[in-house]
Amino acid sequence: MNAQPQIPAGFRQDGQGRLIPESMIKPIDIERDHLVNQLVDRASALSSKLTDFKTAAFGDIKAFIELSFEQYGAKVGGKKGNVTLLSFDGRYKIQLAVQESIALDERLQAARSLIDECLREWTQGARPEVVTLVNDAFRADTKGEIRTARVLALRRLEIADERWQRAMTAIGEACQVVGSKSYIRVYERVRDTDQYQAISLDIAGV
Repeated sequence: MNAQPQIPAGFRQDGQGRLIPESMIKPIDIERDHLVNQLVDRASALSSKLTDFKTAAFGDIKAFIELSFEQYGAKVGGKKGNVTLLSFDGRYKIQLAVQESIALDERLQAARSLIDECLREWTQGARPEVVTLVNDAFRADTKGEIRTARVLALRRLEIADERWQRAMTAIGEACQVVGSKSYIRVYERVRDTDQYQAISLDIAGV
């Protein structure tokens, strides 16, 4: 790791690495620098605490699940799924959510070929809305990737054509789970209602 350069007393280093005498820096620029550094220090401390909380929370929930399994003589195997834990009075709720990342393999191209066969025939009829849905589903996003959720949504369309059905089967079989992420969400019940409000752990959501 590179050592930070020593800055002589009475000087400050600007964004281009130049040493500027403090006497030549405008007071508003010094105040801005002070504010930014102060907030960054506080944000770094909070980030560290959130990291510690996340690590402890995942570990505690895992230990509790194992304890609960032991009550029934069962063993915990494989990855954990979604879990909801409630306080005894129902005031608080903690959710451990597992979100899987899905990718579509080469069978998606076979599905598109079958769908194109259907569309070439149907475009002579009165199904422009289906054409729009399909073209939108297979349109790549800004990263050049197919939007998986929109392709999977095509399977909800009630179309009896045998080619379409085979295409939907190919889409289903093309789905591959390539990873997963786990999230912890904390909620508090809104007064005496059945509604819960999230206790935000995200500065953008406060």
